[in-house]
Amino acid sequence: MILSVSNINKSFNEIPVLKNVSFHIEDYDKAAIVGINGAGKTTLLRIIMGELSADQGIVTVSHDRTIGYLSQHEAVSGDNTIYNELLSVKQDIIELEHRIRSVELQMKNASEDTLRQLMNTYSVLTHNFELSNGYAYQSELVGVLKGLGFTEDEFTRSVSTLSGGQKTRVALGKLLLLKPDLIILDEPTNHLDMSSITWLETYLRSYKGAVIIVSHDRYFLDRIANKIIEIDNSESTVFAGNYTEYAAKKEILRTARYNAYMKQQQEIKHQEAVIEKLKSFNREKSIKRAESREKMLDKIDRLEKPVEVRTDMHLKLEPKFSSGNDVLHVENLSKSFGSLTLFEHLEFDLKKGEHVAIIGDNGTGKTTILKLINELLTPDSGIIRLGTNVAIGYYDQEHHVLHMDKTLFEEISDDYPTLTNTEIRNTLAAFLFTGEDVFKQVKALSGGERGRVSLAKLMLSEANFLILDEPTNHLDIMSKEILEDAINAYTGTVLYVSHDRYFINKTASRILDLNHKVLTNYLGNYEYYLEKKEEQPASNDSSHQNSSSTHAPSSQGRTASASPAPAATDSKQDWIARKEQQAAQRKKENELKKCEERIEQLETRNKEIDTLMASPEICTNVAKLQELNKEKSANDAELADLYEKWELLSE
Repeated sequence: MILSVSNINKSFNEIPVLKNVSFHIEDYDKAAIVGINGAGKTTLLRIIMGELSADQGIVTVSHDRTIGYLSQHEAVSGDNTIYNELLSVKQDIIELEHRIRSVELQMKNASEDTLRQLMNTYSVLTHNFELSNGYAYQSELVGVLKGLGFTEDEFTRSVSTLSGGQKTRVALGKLLLLKPDLIILDEPTNHLDMSSITWLETYLRSYKGAVIIVSHDRYFLDRIANKIIEIDNSESTVFAGNYTEYAAKKEILRTARYNAYMKQQQEIKHQEAVIEKLKSFNREKSIKRAESREKMLDKIDRLEKPVEVRTDMHLKLEPKFSSGNDVLHVENLSKSFGSLTLFEHLEFDLKKGEHVAIIGDNGTGKTTILKLINELLTPDSGIIRLGTNVAIGYYDQEHHVLHMDKTLFEEISDDYPTLTNTEIRNTLAAFLFTGEDVFKQVKALSGGERGRVSLAKLMLSEANFLILDEPTNHLDIMSKEILEDAINAYTGTVLYVSHDRYFINKTASRILDLNHKVLTNYLGNYEYYLEKKEEQPASNDSSHQNSSSTHAPSSQGRTASASPAPAATDSKQDWIARKEQQAAQRKKENELKKCEERIEQLETRNKEIDTLMASPEICTNVAKLQELNKEKSANDAELADLYEKWELLSE
């Protein structure tokens, strides 16, 4: 075991964030911590690293084990080059190499006795150098830099000139080269493109130590994790397997909890009905039975109603009117910035109802294409033509469509003046902004909150052509799933840029891969794209002659393997068993109905007897009184049996 987290509790302003959180990390574990935004994932990591103290609980790291931690916003600084910044991690190997060179020089002029000592020293030093991967550390360093998306031309760039995302990538590279026993990464894919994410997946899967990851990238978690630690309502649950396996188990558990709750509620209502009925019999024996049942009901450990999955944010995308069949035509499109040519002669078309994803590495021009379509940039050459009745709804990853100095309420009311105050508040509430939240300024919101405001405006636009730039950035997994459902249900046309492979796989019917200034068309989702990419020769990426090409699914399609049909005898036996069970249930219901009818008859007759016995004509007739009293006694005896029978049948 490398790490033990035991009964961690943490509150902020008396609001519990973590309650009795416990788990273990063993050697070679690849664990993911998942939960909605604000669940306490980063807080937990900070407690593990000792940056934050827990209110209660213990974090134990095994003796002589090392931990490396990369926070969400960690970055390097200084005037080092990118290469030298990573090289600083290997300082012990560099010093060892210098000592070896020094011993070699000494050996040239040493006496025989001194030479023997120097050779022993040399042997120890070279052995340690080999164990430290000294002969390959430079190629390892270059491999990490290239894997994280840096080209050799960039190795000599000063760290001080890098963007925030690039600095974070350098910090990640340093951590990977340190090779601690446990790597802890908080949102490591935020600043990586697809190629770099794929490289990091491969690196972490084969990593000799353990890994803890906080990430909303479900595809990434599927490829790496063998253990999921869920933080839900401040409490932790550990699941074996990757994200997809966790999600399936989670749904089974949720369904089981919901069914158990509904079953208990049904039983409580039934017992309350039985108690009420027993009291209505107004007999000493039946009242005692009712009181006994009431005591039993009070002792029941009542289950809380499970929170329904994904009921917080409500997003429905629906066009106000339909566009023509031809939505977008792009022909001979080119764009450069100074000496940097992003692409030339791109061509593609979009038809009504298509959901198309543009993918590619950072800096290839994906977002530029969206901005050109939205007329936020001017192309160097080419034609961009929208079809008939096309109305665009634009989601910008940098949220330029939002006004930073406006409040949330003003952001909606200014763009949609026909909405009433109640309608504006209801819209914002659907995206989790309630009460005084609506008067916050946009500039005070987090990235995820701004994303929700942009989605709210997108929903209100009722556009029939959605153009989305990284729509899942800053969204937690639950919000991503809500967005996926909304896009899949959307009847209009969608063109989007995303690095979220899981999201692409769920929502795209076509993929445009922008690579080496060439746009390649794949008629399928992300899994299909990967399949076709693997079939292509390695040289294909750099040998395109045209601006676009198409890979369509095979006309033969795929044949799903079918399970053998159950034997006819088994089906017949199941059918017979169901019929017998249904017949027994009907019989029981009929007996209960007859029992209730007979009780009602006897109770009605007893009331009639009481009325008769009190009448002047009967109360003086001894023989008649005896006859009626005998009948009532017989009725009471039968009722006592019927009450017991009714109670038994009512269970």
